[in-house]
Amino acid sequence: MLIGVPKEIKVHEYRVGLTPEAVRELVHHGHEVLVQSSAGIGIGADDTAYEAAGARIAADAQAVFAQADMVVKVKEPQPGECRLLRPGQVLFTYLHLAPDPRQTELLMQSGCTAIAYETVTDSHGHLPLLAPMSEVAGRMAIQVGAVALQKASGGRGVLLGGVPGVAPGDVLVIGGGTVGMHAARMAVGLGARVTVLDKSLQRLRELDELFQGRVSTLYATLHSLETTVVQADLVIGAVLVPGAAAPKLIHHDMLPRMRPGAVVVDVAIDQGGCFETSRPTTHDEPTYIESGVVHYCVANMPGAVARSSTYALNNATLPFVLTLADKGWRRACAEDPHLLAGLNVHRGQVTYAAVAQALELPYITASQALSLPQ
Repeated sequence: MLIGVPKEIKVHEYRVGLTPEAVRELVHHGHEVLVQSSAGIGIGADDTAYEAAGARIAADAQAVFAQADMVVKVKEPQPGECRLLRPGQVLFTYLHLAPDPRQTELLMQSGCTAIAYETVTDSHGHLPLLAPMSEVAGRMAIQVGAVALQKASGGRGVLLGGVPGVAPGDVLVIGGGTVGMHAARMAVGLGARVTVLDKSLQRLRELDELFQGRVSTLYATLHSLETTVVQADLVIGAVLVPGAAAPKLIHHDMLPRMRPGAVVVDVAIDQGGCFETSRPTTHDEPTYIESGVVHYCVANMPGAVARSSTYALNNATLPFVLTLADKGWRRACAEDPHLLAGLNVHRGQVTYAAVAQALELPYITASQALSLPQ
């Protein structure tokens, strides 16, 4: 199979779909890899590194999309990239379609087979290809939140760890999954007072055991949410409904009751955001202030630490890329229900229920899609 790796074109996106080491593995398996020139510059991998791994270098994205049987990316394809896709071609990347009707429409029009990293599952019911970036984003959320809390950034002027004689900052993490756990770990490490809200008692027990009393855990109700939000200096939105639009948990009328200069970091912004006042931002202009509250809503947070993120992502995605390349998408998905769960669009049909529901589109199951033409 010929695997294509275009250069990412989203604003300040420096990650790349495959590292040179991943390319070498694919070539070792007998596949060809075509990498767009300078695609890996953001992680410190130039064209020479990819050539040494066995890849061919393409001058532009058009050449990559025109030749590749499967395109491996990081971020969702931008409109111009969607128009380069074709029937029978496989796209393997993050998609986050539920809040993005335009991308969904363009992928359907292309006729391609689009498999989303974020909905691939494993035998434990986890999301193995989302987890690495959730780990990065959770850790980064505290890092960027601490900067946003500085007075020059519009924040309260609070040092999360405090100093002797001065209380530490209060951090509220909404959601105790992978993002929430890693955010809590970083906040505890800085010396902040940390509270985690979640609806799973089992998860709260796990977090209580993990942090040994250094984190307060609360069952998520409307009352506990409203009570803790108004006391927080930094709020991390870490909720996830796989493949679906994020629920809006913090409403506009809650903001005036929050501390002036408090910061919210909406890690769920890829799925539409869990704060009613969230709107996507970029690394160029990562924050805005609404009702006195600083909002950080960068939709590709891990892109800022591109090298770490790319290698973490490839550790998770490479086995699936190899399986798709070795067997072809149809056989690979037929043999692996967890990979089949990643199928979101095929031949103009939406094949993921949560996406169809969010966008009010017709839907066929991924299993039904296996019987459709290539």
